[in-house]
Amino acid sequence: MRYDAGMRTWDICCSVIDNFGDIGVSWRLARSLAHEQGAQVRLWVDDLAAFQRIRPDVQPDLAQQSCDGVTVCAWSPGMPAACTADIVVEAFGCVLPDAYVAAMATHSPPPVWINLEYLSAEFWVAAHHGLPSPHPRLPLTKYFFFPGYTEQTGGLLRERDVLTRRADFVQHGVDAYWQSLGLAAPLPGEWRISLFAYENPALAELLDAWRAGPELVTLLVPEGRILPQVSAWSGLSELRTGDAVQCDALHVQVLPFTSQDEYDRLLWACDLNFVRGEDSCVRAQWAARPLVWQAYPQADAVHHDKLDALLGRYTETLAPAAAQVLTDTWRRWNGVSGAPDMMACWAGWRAQRGELRRHATDWQARLAAQPSLTDALADFAENKLKSCVFSTP
Repeated sequence: MRYDAGMRTWDICCSVIDNFGDIGVSWRLARSLAHEQGAQVRLWVDDLAAFQRIRPDVQPDLAQQSCDGVTVCAWSPGMPAACTADIVVEAFGCVLPDAYVAAMATHSPPPVWINLEYLSAEFWVAAHHGLPSPHPRLPLTKYFFFPGYTEQTGGLLRERDVLTRRADFVQHGVDAYWQSLGLAAPLPGEWRISLFAYENPALAELLDAWRAGPELVTLLVPEGRILPQVSAWSGLSELRTGDAVQCDALHVQVLPFTSQDEYDRLLWACDLNFVRGEDSCVRAQWAARPLVWQAYPQADAVHHDKLDALLGRYTETLAPAAAQVLTDTWRRWNGVSGAPDMMACWAGWRAQRGELRRHATDWQARLAAQPSLTDALADFAENKLKSCVFSTP
């Protein structure tokens, strides 16, 4: 019989696909479980080189290493068949080796097996959250755990101290942050905007709108997939880290691809953040700054459903004029037909600047009143473990 609420062991398995969202979320979860729940966590990753991009102290050539209280393991065909964890998490539908699953079935009671799903604001998520899926042959049950925006779902990833750290940074650290980037403090009326995006056909018209605008815009672009498009628009063959370009009212500065903590500071400092996928979208919401989200593009424009679902929730309490501006901008940025062009969207955004900023602060507070994903997941797993223990002879 295994029952000790004081120290749970977790195996979190992450298969990196083509971006950094999967490993970004998996790492934040692993670190939060270790720091906030006192758990012993092993994080299995099949692409440590990708992990190193967001956590520079990770060594890609090590089979096992300790990182910020988490044991990071290289996930390869040689992954040990033995399972010693109380809770096993498949992040985003990655597939565990058959030998590992068979080892899970030898435990009595078996580990709590969780499939951590992608985040969505769609209404069907609440009905599927926590549902069991029995294994067809083995005495194992997998549970589907959905992050989400209501208390009927698994919540959002949020470290317990992130809002405190952000408030301290906003009060005491912004000027020093700009200096660290080689920038002076913003001028009155100037926009500081971060851009982290997939390739996007609407980029050129957005940059044109900023270049022709009446206010200065400083655009901060971390190295990534959007940078070649920014380079092409600027007329330069290739922009690199440290490069800066001035085009009328628009100043573009290229930043290095950065760690998660440094990226948080960028989001906290800016007036507006263009973000993509899951992890950066959630971090932008905790930043309490207006955001423009680019959903991960999917076949048959399925991602437009996810976009509209989050738009519906995010604009629910927003003043109508500001809600229309935000909706138009998000849809144009995501290639939804019929949305106004970026010149029109930006004119509306400028007019609604104050209302959009107020709403971003209110939205953050609304989300912060709900349990975090880490706490909800730990409670869910604990309840399953207890029910298994007390039902086992």
